[in-house]
Amino acid sequence: MIENEVRALGLRFPNGTVKKEYYASFKLPIDKISAIEIVGAEELGLRLAIGDDGEFQLCGKPCRAGDFVLKLRYLTVAGEPASELSIPIAFNPNPRDLWKNIPTDKDIQYYKEDSENAYLKVEAGADGEPKKDVVAASQRGRSHAQEGKARDDHFSLYHCDESDWYIIAVADGAGSAKYSRKGSEVACKTVINHCKELLLDNPDFEEAIRNFNAAPTDTGKRSILTTMVHEIVLKGAKKAHDRINEVANREEGVKPKDFATTLMFAICKKYDFGWFIASFWVGDGAMCLFDAENKTAKLLGTPDEGEFSGQTRFLTMPDIFRTADVYNRLRMSIVPDFTALFLMSDGVSDPMFETDRNLNDYSKWEEFYNTLKGGFPDDGIGGVDLSDDNEESKDQLLRWLDFWSPGNHDDRTIAILY
Repeated sequence: MIENEVRALGLRFPNGTVKKEYYASFKLPIDKISAIEIVGAEELGLRLAIGDDGEFQLCGKPCRAGDFVLKLRYLTVAGEPASELSIPIAFNPNPRDLWKNIPTDKDIQYYKEDSENAYLKVEAGADGEPKKDVVAASQRGRSHAQEGKARDDHFSLYHCDESDWYIIAVADGAGSAKYSRKGSEVACKTVINHCKELLLDNPDFEEAIRNFNAAPTDTGKRSILTTMVHEIVLKGAKKAHDRINEVANREEGVKPKDFATTLMFAICKKYDFGWFIASFWVGDGAMCLFDAENKTAKLLGTPDEGEFSGQTRFLTMPDIFRTADVYNRLRMSIVPDFTALFLMSDGVSDPMFETDRNLNDYSKWEEFYNTLKGGFPDDGIGGVDLSDDNEESKDQLLRWLDFWSPGNHDDRTIAILY
């Protein structure tokens, strides 16, 4: 009997995973059977197809987890009654569906929203030329959402319409510090407030920048500008450090290390000769000046590595401002233009770049930029449209941060000047 011949084929369907592409091929004696169908496949998100080589294919994206039995039903050319062959199949749950998203308790001290995003539209100048805008987003990591813990990252953005200075800050609170969510917030807000006061009306600083641009090899002019950058940028970071200490000292039984946080921030302004950028960076993550046209990617600092793997340095550490090493955390430069200035916590940089070496590889930044714009089509996550006057970019960026990367479930924060 033909039925025995079909059974002798020993058809087996391999296991699959929910929401992941499934494919299994098999052969049947099509010269002896017809009207072939697999009963139960459709309700599991699968379909039966025939390939160019005549092989049958069971394919699709499984939509349910569990153990199931599909039935191969067919008619015989000889006119025998319809026959069925039961074939077991199993689909494992998708790891992504196992993650919980427990809201943060709003009654906790220093409560913070689980996500935040912002967009700064900077109007064109008198010449009508568009100016760069800023977009940022921060999303609580899956590891925190799983336990209902608060987001520890933070960002702050500012543009002064009068002086045309941009100030952008990103901070990543230490997961091991119980109030790091407050530390990151205090750090970002403090440097923004400090810098904007000194940049609102500072003709001496503006003159020092112009003088330095006119004679970049003049050590005297460089020294004058460097001293002013210390006053604005370095003192801003130190003030954030001190402010966190003040907040900690108000609480009984609390220490500054309970507010441990990284910090990176930059002040930027466009002149007729190009962009002046000065920055400070302590901790991990990445801050990069990306230029797609000239194919350059310039890190504005070096990611900190702690004594042991997985550790980093924090703004709140007592020795950060006690040694000359702190000056190495400062950068200043003048560039004709750039595509984007990126500031991101390690929740973004780790899955996107994996190693510090890759952070110094232009091709990796180009790949990252294309992924940012193109999104993750297989996961149904769209890209971010970094075009002028696109307020929707803040929502696009927040959705983009929900990308899937096995083993990378930390808070994710990114700010972009573009």
